[in-house]
Amino acid sequence: MKLAAAGLRVLASTMLLLSQAQADIKVGVVVSASGPGSSLGQPQMRTIAALPAEIAGEKVVCIALDDESDPTKGTQNARRLVIQDGVDVLIGSSLTPVTMPMIDVAMESKTPIVSLAAATSIVQPIDDRRRWAFKVVPNDDLMAAAILRHVAASGVKTLGYIGVSDGYGEGYYAEVSRLAPGLGLTVTTHEVYARSDTSAIGQALKVIATNPDAVFIASAGTPAVLPQEALRTRGYAGRIYQTHGVATEDFIKLGGANVEGAVFAGEAFTIADDLASEDPFRRARDEFVAAYEKVNGSRPNIFAAHLWDAMTLVRQAAPDAMTIAKPGTPEFRIALRDALERVRDVYLNNGVSTMSPQNHNGYDARSAFLIKVEGGKFRLAR
Repeated sequence: MKLAAAGLRVLASTMLLLSQAQADIKVGVVVSASGPGSSLGQPQMRTIAALPAEIAGEKVVCIALDDESDPTKGTQNARRLVIQDGVDVLIGSSLTPVTMPMIDVAMESKTPIVSLAAATSIVQPIDDRRRWAFKVVPNDDLMAAAILRHVAASGVKTLGYIGVSDGYGEGYYAEVSRLAPGLGLTVTTHEVYARSDTSAIGQALKVIATNPDAVFIASAGTPAVLPQEALRTRGYAGRIYQTHGVATEDFIKLGGANVEGAVFAGEAFTIADDLASEDPFRRARDEFVAAYEKVNGSRPNIFAAHLWDAMTLVRQAAPDAMTIAKPGTPEFRIALRDALERVRDVYLNNGVSTMSPQNHNGYDARSAFLIKVEGGKFRLAR
């Protein structure tokens, strides 16, 4: 009887292991592939085909939906993914305003969400809601501090501000206005424009009227060209600083000579060619680029890298979670959230990530690089 009982336990354990081995890891992806955020979401959607097909021997099933840059649509997509498709983790959205209500869905369903958007408010302060949210784009405070230290060291005393009128722009303005006084900087303006606007001339003229030593622009993708173009064509000759949201080839192509000389604090991905071949940041970039080019036949940009990095975090955490429960169960989703908090020193395209219960972004000063548009290319500013 003892032998029979032992045999049954072995059989039960074997059946459990087999059921775990046959359980797919379902990943629900929501990106802004259309609408004002399409310059971010389209490259992310193209990254889907490059993502790994398995994690620790388990098949990965990605279900990708377009939120059309609309918070309501993003929330609907998130609810569909957790209720109808039973995903183990949500990734998205591309935009902060779309991400924020998705966090409510994550909390209600106890499903971890890894955002591709930028605002610090997605992961701070940690509370019952945000404990389910993680983020691969460096927080505003990290990048703002790096670029403002550089601005102050360059002798600038007065700084004009133009930003997009959403969570990204306002998040950066909050950091700039908070950090500037301690660095001896005076912010002379707070001008905003919508991502969908076709001109920022009015905002540029108001900034120029304050005669600042330099101007800080907080925008992302091709919309970031508008204020810098307006400033240059209206005769502003001072220094112009941007954010890591401009790190796309389209920004340079559309801006041309008007964006030459722009400086920003950004991720290693953008200047990886200026790093040594053995640098861990460059190795992370090279792995992603090779996978992306294989399925798309073209080079990716930093927004595509956000999605790759989000999946890299899932790849790091999932094996740990699978020792506790099998994919497709509430227990696995909780275990995956807990495992994401234990990620340590993972080199991503966006930075080196070490998560904790108090920090769901995980980056430090090693992740911020000074970058300059020089000769029509993004170069490491030395």
